Amino acid sequence: MKLTISDQAAKWYIDELGLQEGSHLRFYVRYGGHSTVQSGFSLGIMQEEPETAAAVTTMNEINFYVEEKDLWYFDGHDLLITFNEKLTEPEFHYEKSA
Repeated sequence: MKLTISDQAAKWYIDELGLQEGSHLRFYVRYGGHSTVQSGFSLGIMQEEPETAAAVTTMNEINFYVEEKDLWYFDGHDLLITFNEKLTEPEFHYEKSA
C-alpha cells in the first residue's frame, strides 16, 4: 500500500492542525461515513506517533502515515490525497495497487 499526498493537501493539514516539524498525522479507519473501498467505513485523522506504520510519506518534516492494522480497509488500493480547490479541503482517492 502506497500513501501519496499533494503539496497543497499537506499544507492544508499543516495549517489547519498547526503541525510542526517532527509531527505525525495518522489516517485511520473509523466506523461510519462513506468510501469507495469499504461500505460503512471512512478515514479519520489523528495526531499521534506510529506504532507499526505500513505506509509513510514525509513532507515538510511531517510524517503522514497509515498503521498496519488499518491496511484491510484499503483492499488492495493505494491512497492518494489531493486538494479540492472548489471545496478548499483535502480529498481522498483510492487507486488499485500495481
